[in-house]
Amino acid sequence: MARPAEVDAFRAAYRGTEIPPRYSGRAHLVFTSVATLAVVGGCLAQLSAVSAWEWLALPAVFLYANLAEYWGHRGPMHRPWRGLRSIYTRHTLQHHRFFTREAMAFDGPRDYRAVLFPPLLILFFLGAMALPMWLLLYLFASPNVAWLSVATGFAYFLNYEWLHFAYHCEPASRVGRLPGVQRLRRLHRVHHDPQLMSRCNFNITYPIGDWLFGTRAELWKPPPAGPATDADDN
Repeated sequence: MARPAEVDAFRAAYRGTEIPPRYSGRAHLVFTSVATLAVVGGCLAQLSAVSAWEWLALPAVFLYANLAEYWGHRGPMHRPWRGLRSIYTRHTLQHHRFFTREAMAFDGPRDYRAVLFPPLLILFFLGAMALPMWLLLYLFASPNVAWLSVATGFAYFLNYEWLHFAYHCEPASRVGRLPGVQRLRRLHRVHHDPQLMSRCNFNITYPIGDWLFGTRAELWKPPPAGPATDADDN
């Protein structure tokens, strides 16, 4: 499938204005992975004699994170909410123009910036979300539940980043051929159709939220027949 000329033009403009000259996509990916794994490992190291009920924190936080991913994507990432316009700009106006249904793959490591969250986001998660959650659970549940919940939340974040990264690798690459990636990538590719991006496949990882709320779409369906447009020719 030929890549639309407007995608090439947008990618060139984005690289010129949004990617610093000294940016390293590989360093970005390594930092995100190592820093997040360090937080997860540090949390797990605090566990002591975890009881059966405390282990329930894992599936509970996993489901919570999946639904937060779903509603965050369906909401401010695709709708310009007041106070969260920068999220909409970064995702809908930039990411979805850099990567379309016809052009899903990176051209090189510098393009990683269009997929991976900024490194400072890890600090934001730690300070604005993880610490308050840890404190509340530590006080009102148990220390083990607090540490397990933060570890699961950060592990889910890294899982999100790795899977989203994999979807935008070449399908024939080593990463693109990992078990399960191709099926999930197909769902994400449907979401990258401009006509469908605000309607279906909002889960980046596992389509639990999409299944619950009826927004999962397995296949791309062309628009109804009508007057020819530029999009129809791609």
